[in-house]
Amino acid sequence: MYFTDRTDAGRQLAALLVDLEGQDPVVLGLPRGGVPVAAEVADTLGAPLDICLVRKLGVPYQPELAMGAIGEDGVRVLNEEVIARAGVSQQDLADVERRERAVLEERARRYRGAREPADIAGRTAVVVDDGFATGATALAACQVVRARGAGRIVLAVPVAPRGWRTRVGDAAEQTYCVREPVDFYAIGQFYQDFAQTPDEEVVATLRLRRGEAGVDTEVRVPLGGPEAGGRLTVPDGASGVVLFAHGSGSSRHSPRNRAVAETLNRAGLGTLLFDLLTEAEAADRANVFDTPLLAERLTRATDWLAGRPGTEELRPGYFGASTGAAAALWAAAEPGSTVGAVVSRGGRPDLAEERLPDVTAPTLLIVGGADSLVLDLNHRAERMLRCEHQLVTIPGAGHLFEEPGALAGVGTLAAAWFADRL
Repeated sequence: MYFTDRTDAGRQLAALLVDLEGQDPVVLGLPRGGVPVAAEVADTLGAPLDICLVRKLGVPYQPELAMGAIGEDGVRVLNEEVIARAGVSQQDLADVERRERAVLEERARRYRGAREPADIAGRTAVVVDDGFATGATALAACQVVRARGAGRIVLAVPVAPRGWRTRVGDAAEQTYCVREPVDFYAIGQFYQDFAQTPDEEVVATLRLRRGEAGVDTEVRVPLGGPEAGGRLTVPDGASGVVLFAHGSGSSRHSPRNRAVAETLNRAGLGTLLFDLLTEAEAADRANVFDTPLLAERLTRATDWLAGRPGTEELRPGYFGASTGAAAALWAAAEPGSTVGAVVSRGGRPDLAEERLPDVTAPTLLIVGGADSLVLDLNHRAERMLRCEHQLVTIPGAGHLFEEPGALAGVGTLAAAWFADRL
């Protein structure tokens, strides 16, 4: 075992690359695992960090056999020999490329938001991954980078099997590797921690290296008469904005909702934490359970964001907790609702039962495995929903998700759900 984790691997790899510092490099990490490694390299070289998105074009009846690869900017690299030998028609090739192009564009939006890829024309492109096994992805990345006009390509990895440079061939002008063991079965065997890199870590790493702060400010949200205090956070290049509907007895200061909001922000999503009721209104417990009133307030806040400079183009999502989940579902069922996705944490969908069949936004129901009463209510709601939906339980978690790792699990699930749909 050579590396503690990908950060440690990146630091060890970066020590080998210091001679590239004066060669105008751009460091390109291969998502997802290559990005934290590449971040350390970029920091050492004082170079910009970006991602290199590639998709293999697999032969239709043998997908693991690559007949080419695609990248951003419409780049396409084909292996005409494989295409001819496999008897792939132009129509089959077009169908495969269309499917893979859709995946590539979705991932580009998720990781970059509205930002353009780094300009690598004429520059030294340092392609970095967390290891080199078969090398298919790394070699495809080199081909795509060359097609994008890189002046010179450097392929750098922390670990690779002995003889790996023969496989690289002329795909890169220069190669670097920290360790080249003889007994090589999988990249993960050389890491103490080789846990999957989540999408939000990729987004957060890119944002941090670009020095992006975005918007993070206190706001007053008009609710049709009264105004409510709120906190609006919008990362640069945000792909959407999630409005939080808190539960009874809670507020915009809820530590649980704030923790989830921070996870969404790291994933490149905007958030609005605001009070659904004024202090005087909240003193009347009847208002706390008035689902139509709370849903109306949520709709008004959504309309306010749609007319606010900086958020007018962002598609909204709703995150509801406990009774706030009922308000989110009720508002999402309104005719003409623009909400793109709903996530419920320990929600009370029974308080919006009559509106559930009218919800059209993709809905994720997250419930603690030990919260038996609420779990039953969500199973019932699941049967009534007609939209795309999923019920996920956090094993051993109670209603407040106070158990170690439970709330972090909620944030990860919510971030993935919103990132895919906003």
